[in-house]
Amino acid sequence: MQCSYFDADRCRSCTLLGRSYADQLAGKEEHCRTLLADFPALEWLPPVASRESGFRNKAKMAVAGTAEDPQLGILDGGGRGVDLRECGLYPASLHATFPVLAEFVGRARLTPYDVPRRRGQLKNLLVTESPDGELMVRFVLRTDESVVRIRKHLPWLRQALPKLAVASANILPEHKAVLEGEREIVLTDQQTLRMGVDGVDLHLRPQSFFQTNTDVAAALYRQARAWVDELAPASLWDLYCGVGGFALHCADGDRNVTGIEVSREAIASAELTRAQAGLGRVRFEAGDATAFALAAEQAPELVIVNPPRRGIGPDLAGWLESSSVRSVIYSSCNAVSLARDLAAMPSLRPRRARVLDMFPQTAHYEALVLLERAPGGAGQRPPATRTTAPLT
Repeated sequence: MQCSYFDADRCRSCTLLGRSYADQLAGKEEHCRTLLADFPALEWLPPVASRESGFRNKAKMAVAGTAEDPQLGILDGGGRGVDLRECGLYPASLHATFPVLAEFVGRARLTPYDVPRRRGQLKNLLVTESPDGELMVRFVLRTDESVVRIRKHLPWLRQALPKLAVASANILPEHKAVLEGEREIVLTDQQTLRMGVDGVDLHLRPQSFFQTNTDVAAALYRQARAWVDELAPASLWDLYCGVGGFALHCADGDRNVTGIEVSREAIASAELTRAQAGLGRVRFEAGDATAFALAAEQAPELVIVNPPRRGIGPDLAGWLESSSVRSVIYSSCNAVSLARDLAAMPSLRPRRARVLDMFPQTAHYEALVLLERAPGGAGQRPPATRTTAPLT
């Protein structure tokens, strides 16, 4: 991928841009293989490649400049704006939204936040596109003072962006390097963006997490589902479930599935999909994944974990090691913490692994590993039993 911003040294976020894509993908798999070298019996499936450009479904644009001439992109080391509207990571459909949003900033008189001076209102614009081309636009503001003007001009924005489905204002009063605040004001009747992935309609609320590469996310869910279908567990937990991607893809009529996620927004999204699909054996609960596992009276036959970069940590790894869980599917965005967690679960042996390139042009990637209980290595907790009554 050729990038004028990279060539001009205006943006160096894509740290691998100078390497061929084939070399990038091979390097990522080699990195993961090296970190998991303590498991020589591990079967490596072919890595999943991505499009080299235009693969992102979400734009996270810092806003600088003035309301009349806003800059949408990133901030440099001094807090000044670097306009990146033509970034090659975004598809043409997202590129088309940026000039419209820039004009809206002027119409609504949304003064960009000046980081060095700590003045202004509009900090970030977050734009997400569904596979069907629908849009969610979030305005990250220092205070709610500008919300009335956003509401006033929202009809113009909806006319200019006919695919706009969800718009919201996020309030971030603190002066710190974070993307969004805790308070969200939804400005449209529709509150969720429908993300259709392999026949499953996931619903994304403004503060819910979703993978930024829809095609590779679909491949990730397909691989997990194939492993689950092969093992055919009667009961399954999806820990750190987000909007329920793994849980909903792995559900069937005879399997009890429980999804746990700390974000109530994400759980509300997952519950909406579950209800629309009529999945009586699937349930979701907002809470801490480790606390849920430690408090459970029974363990399921299979657990899927999809933790943040820090990994699952010693407490959950220890619980999995001593439990009766027969299989674990570990989805990791950080192979360093993945290797550390696997070492803490010696009775659960990694059998298969696959690298999925969720983030081309960077050193980041997703790794999916299937672990199975070694013979004679079962833990102390009794397995969950198959039931016929739906969960409530």
